[in-house]
Amino acid sequence: MTEYTPGPLLEVSRNTPTALWNDSADLDELSQSISFGGVGATCNPQIAYGTIKKHLDVWAPRIKKIHEEHPTWGEAEIGWQAVKDMSVEAAKLLEPIFVEQHGHNGRLSVQTDPRLHNDAKALADQAEEFSNLAPNIIVKVPCTSIGVQAIEDATYRGVSMNVTVSFSVPQAVRSAEAIERGLDRRVAEGLPIDEMGPVVTIMAGRLDDWLKIVAERDREAIDPGVLEWAGIACVKHAYQIFQERGFRARVLVAAYRNTLQYSELTGGDLVLSPPFKWAKRVNDSGYTPDFDAINKPVPADRMAALEKLPEFRRAYDPDGMTIEEFDTFGPTLRTLRGFLQADCDLETLVKDIVMPEP
Repeated sequence: MTEYTPGPLLEVSRNTPTALWNDSADLDELSQSISFGGVGATCNPQIAYGTIKKHLDVWAPRIKKIHEEHPTWGEAEIGWQAVKDMSVEAAKLLEPIFVEQHGHNGRLSVQTDPRLHNDAKALADQAEEFSNLAPNIIVKVPCTSIGVQAIEDATYRGVSMNVTVSFSVPQAVRSAEAIERGLDRRVAEGLPIDEMGPVVTIMAGRLDDWLKIVAERDREAIDPGVLEWAGIACVKHAYQIFQERGFRARVLVAAYRNTLQYSELTGGDLVLSPPFKWAKRVNDSGYTPDFDAINKPVPADRMAALEKLPEFRRAYDPDGMTIEEFDTFGPTLRTLRGFLQADCDLETLVKDIVMPEP
């Protein structure tokens, strides 16, 4: 039986529809997150690499065993098998929640290989493969022009999607529309959707990071504290649109940089997925949670300052970017590059374990 940890996270989870997910598949962190009221988990190549590197006492022997069992595999295949194994084990911790909530929560995210980002069919195929690893897997596909095609296709195949590499209102809306099309195609063919639980991520902190880079590049005279509200503003706007249009996917908030990205977004039917260190910081703070924060507007002076920035307006306006422009949006390029680098880092780590320097 779970021993729950009192605090604002548990209060929010028990008194509002807001779901807490942990931004890591680390078993120790996930167990603690569940005690805070957590009901799901997300992961990506950088997080998976970091978890394996952090727990080499556990993962080095397991990677050696994978190599012994599959001597013809390359480093990439061995590394991805380790990620799959990690995901299946984390999913088991969440399976009772998944059963209790009929697929709405209790899911573990697995991200598709970022090297497939130019191939919609390959992304959808791998999404379907990963979905079959465990009954409560949800699969991440990036919100690029190719990714939007894969999101619809994989949804149609019955995969619960977690849209990632998404930072803006137009990306969130176009992704949700793709999920709707996939769900509608299933319904039209009499296929079940009752236990599918799609989410659309907005990586709020990564949008803030990008706007800080742009403000510096363009020598904008703006209070740096204002830029901490950009991701929050986009999440609030996207959430409002999702509610108005009746999208069946929920908004998921990730890439935390400050505690406002939790405290300003509570109360609605959405998922907040902070890294464990941020969740613990919020819980230890003892603040009194606002059960309707998501519906309260960003302070007018901060919005007025943000709206002076063309790059913020692109991210905030639901029609601020075309689908093709998602591919060249600064945060998209920076994040995909980071995920690709994490793949390379994992391959190097596997090489050092199975073929150590003599």
